[in-house]
Amino acid sequence: MVAPLRPLETMGSVEVKKQEARAICKELQKHYPLAHCSLNYENPLQLLVAVILSAQCTDERVNRVTPALFQKFPDVQSFARATTRSLESAVHSTGFFRNKARSIKEAAQRIMEVYDGQVPRSLEELTTLPGVGRKTANVVMGTAFGIATGVVVDTHVQRVSRRLGLASGKNPLQIEKELCEVVPKKHWISFSHWLILHGRQLCKARNPQCDQCFLKALCKSSL
Repeated sequence: MVAPLRPLETMGSVEVKKQEARAICKELQKHYPLAHCSLNYENPLQLLVAVILSAQCTDERVNRVTPALFQKFPDVQSFARATTRSLESAVHSTGFFRNKARSIKEAAQRIMEVYDGQVPRSLEELTTLPGVGRKTANVVMGTAFGIATGVVVDTHVQRVSRRLGLASGKNPLQIEKELCEVVPKKHWISFSHWLILHGRQLCKARNPQCDQCFLKALCKSSL
């Protein structure tokens, strides 16, 4: 079972943060209306594989690897039956290739054995797949199935949400709890796409471009 996200205990500040989050979402939606997952995929299985490969690797690199990968392994059966060596060779350039190849193969085998060859459509079931944690499951649920089960927290979301003052947690799960408490649920899926894009374009880890930022008036880091 996936542990449910518990509400914040310091409720006194939550209402204020909810107002701030709504204002931030409004601006993000205005400036990034076309924000979307930058991984290329055609179905839930391909997205699942791509997200597994994206660990400690750029989406750009993953997108260079997956066309040949998906051509060689076009369905869950082919991933499940693939030799570990062939998978390792195919994903080698994404880093940590042995762990990733094993996770993809074992996840495909479990999908075949337990879920009738279909990528499961619940957070609880997805996180039973090898190599799939809460972040990966949230990506698949939100991007592939359009079901908001949480906010995807990657390094960009961690950095930008802290700078904006919407979160202060020390790890992704804590930050996700805080964001789910204050960001309207209707924006959970888009919110991570907005913050990832904002983190890449303006709110960079080094040398954030605060003077050009449209969120400057709402950002705790710039006050």
